[in-house]
Amino acid sequence: MADRQTQGRARARGYTAVNLSHEGREGRGQASTRGSGVAPYGGQSQGPRPAWGPGPSEGRATAHRDQSAGRSTGSSGDNGNGSSSGGTTAGGVPRGALRGRRSIGDTLRTRALDAPSKHGTTGTPLQLHSNYFKLLKHIEWTLFQYRVDISPQVASARLLQGLVNEHKKLFGGFLFDGTQLFMVNKLRSDQLTLQSRHERTGEVYQLRIVHTGTVDMTNETGIQVLNLILRRAMAGLNLQLVGRNLFDAAAKIAIREYQIELWPGYITSIRQHEQDILVCCEVAHKTMRMQTCYDILRDCQKHDRNYKDGFKRAVLGVVVLTSYNNKTYTIHDVTFDTTPESTFDTKAGKTSFLEYYKTKYNIRIRDPHQPMLLSRAKKRDLRAGGSELMALVPELCQMTGLTDQMRSDFRMMRAMADHTRLNPDRRIERLETFNRRLQTSPESCEVFKTWQMELDRRLVELPGRLLPQEMIFFSTTASGVQAGENADWTAHFRNNPMFATVRLNRWYLIVPNRATREANDFLGCMIQAARGMRFEISNCEVVPIPDDNPGTYVRTLDNVLNKDPQMIMCVVSNNKADRYTAIKKKCCVDRAIPTQVMVQKTITPKGGNVRTLMSVATKVVIQMNCKLGGVPWKVKIPLNGLMTIGFDVCHDAKDKAKSFGAMVATLDHDNKGTPKFFSTVSQHTHGEEISNYLPINTVKALNEYRKEYGELPKRIIFYRDGVGEGQLHYIYEHEVKSIVEKLNHIYKSAGAEQDVLLTFFIVNKRINTRFFDHRQNPKPGTVVDDIVTLPERTDFYLVSQSVRQGTVSPTAYNVIYDTSGLKIDHLQMLSYKQCHLYYNWSGTTRVPAVCQYAHKLSFLVAQFLHQAPSNLLEKKLFFL
Repeated sequence: MADRQTQGRARARGYTAVNLSHEGREGRGQASTRGSGVAPYGGQSQGPRPAWGPGPSEGRATAHRDQSAGRSTGSSGDNGNGSSSGGTTAGGVPRGALRGRRSIGDTLRTRALDAPSKHGTTGTPLQLHSNYFKLLKHIEWTLFQYRVDISPQVASARLLQGLVNEHKKLFGGFLFDGTQLFMVNKLRSDQLTLQSRHERTGEVYQLRIVHTGTVDMTNETGIQVLNLILRRAMAGLNLQLVGRNLFDAAAKIAIREYQIELWPGYITSIRQHEQDILVCCEVAHKTMRMQTCYDILRDCQKHDRNYKDGFKRAVLGVVVLTSYNNKTYTIHDVTFDTTPESTFDTKAGKTSFLEYYKTKYNIRIRDPHQPMLLSRAKKRDLRAGGSELMALVPELCQMTGLTDQMRSDFRMMRAMADHTRLNPDRRIERLETFNRRLQTSPESCEVFKTWQMELDRRLVELPGRLLPQEMIFFSTTASGVQAGENADWTAHFRNNPMFATVRLNRWYLIVPNRATREANDFLGCMIQAARGMRFEISNCEVVPIPDDNPGTYVRTLDNVLNKDPQMIMCVVSNNKADRYTAIKKKCCVDRAIPTQVMVQKTITPKGGNVRTLMSVATKVVIQMNCKLGGVPWKVKIPLNGLMTIGFDVCHDAKDKAKSFGAMVATLDHDNKGTPKFFSTVSQHTHGEEISNYLPINTVKALNEYRKEYGELPKRIIFYRDGVGEGQLHYIYEHEVKSIVEKLNHIYKSAGAEQDVLLTFFIVNKRINTRFFDHRQNPKPGTVVDDIVTLPERTDFYLVSQSVRQGTVSPTAYNVIYDTSGLKIDHLQMLSYKQCHLYYNWSGTTRVPAVCQYAHKLSFLVAQFLHQAPSNLLEKKLFFL
């Protein structure tokens, strides 16, 4: 079709067992006897973990001690975006903190206790169900919290748990997360020193236990403890931990035609909601390939002359699963100088990888001459004293996820969707089955009994509302048309003009010789479609080229750009990224000319019938008009002097240390006029604060509004995307406050009598909350602002789009700053209206249009341009 299109996970991480056994840092909550690490600690021993480090002259295998020791903490979040450890995220802000040496991130309360009601009234009342289960029995007990320090220091998390378990008769019912000990019974002394003995080596350890306080089960730490208990209860379901979530390997679905397996599983979290503590449960699937990295290596050796480079291309950046410890790793490099025969240092002396895996796991490595894969340690491992690079054996690494080639295979994706895209009825059945298994498993029942907990067997029932359908306006004089029950108004373009168009006089079509006929047919369809929408398009000048090499396009573009075109369309033979990058860099960075890139297959009529191209031609014509500065439609927003801003971040595809933050603003002076647009992109390096750029870019948009209309906007609505649960405090303290300070200074300098009317939303679409309307998908416009929302926030969920397959995903909106004086009804309706204004699709989107524009722009820059586009394009939607 048109330009390339862009393509939630919960982190409810329980890390422990209830006075039974500890499962290592990644084996949280699973009664597994496997260790954790590349060659992890086993039994009660402190075994080394193979690592890789370059020697003075060549690569050599070394070893390091695993220092993880289970120092992480569980996190909670109904949206499945709990706090996580260290580092920064795509949003460019620090993640939530950890327990132990790092403090737990406080809950950000953005709603005052005397705030007006956050429950709206507009719309038709609905009675819905959600994928939550209520915790029926109120927890009246209080946990006593202790800190455990062990001397000498213990590297193995399993050994750490074993040393604590020796005293379980003294402790009674307890939870241990590697640093903190939670008990129902209070110890005889606030400070206690105990001794534990390593059963195999006889080494004696001192356990210093210090009372640090009590845990109220309704506060943040208490909810985290509940997550640990829930995760322990799930151990009775015999699920397998892969990464952070639990999957049922026994129920895996094999799609042998495409050499992949789907592992069904569950993502869970628990926390205090409006009135009750609720457990969120979402059905998940893990895609596993029936291939090891060694299989890929053999294929490369058979079919690729330069098999080493081919193998590197195939595995670099891929996430693999090592079955001996159920851990996932990202492959960062391959070394052909190191093999399984190479040795590394251990406490007992040098050993080879061959001997290590045979002794530790009874695994015999078949090919002793295969290269080794290198995975860079996670930040938390480095902080714990781990080596920077870890060595992995290709034949022990199972490939996970899908390649780009797989994703482009429509048949394979459809085969997967038959199993993964569950309609509401099937999803409810799976959730009820999960609950039934949890209630009937003896081990799970014992955990619930021990901790005096009881889970409701029914899904949570809650009220919702269906907002009125929006009216879509194609002109200032017409009465408008309804968006429709499915929020799709594509059919209305046949009988209506676009709201505002820009006459296209000078434009060029660059096309390879072999695609000339298809291009001419498509041009005819475009002109016909444009005529129906009253968009004047003159005949273009066709520039044929002999081949489709990137260099050929660049040379041709140089010639065409000298003729001062309004727009250039390029027909390409396929989706190769290097060609697309060359075209976009030339026209978005070197020069400032909007371009439209079309794939030959998209403009080839089906069955030779040119009429089949009219739908594509209509969408392309709309897109081209937008890139020139036109507006295809509007909705009625009864607020004058409004500026709406969207912000999103995307990592650079080549350099992960770089990210690009894109901000797109819509400037609406009055409801009858044509809105204007402003966009800007800022590059920031890993760890650099986005708050350095956001106020500056917001001021740029403000100045553009003043330049366009001669005054400052009366209201600013800011939608911030790309923010995780653990980042809210940072966003509020750094980004919001710095923006408010900068805006107030500008408004006072302009003589404004009051501070700026600003509403700052956090928009989150990667959530695990789902809603069901009589076992069907809710309709677009469904709002939920009670029961599953959070008491410390002014938040709501909005279902803004319709889906034909699977279960619709709502979007979470969290108002963390608001001086607008608008009612919650107005904020909800305004957000829904914004979902109608993304001009790449004549229907609603999951997020407000400005967020989708910001994502589209940041994706274009991070994936293809790798630098900010020309400032001359900042008033146009050139990135559509």
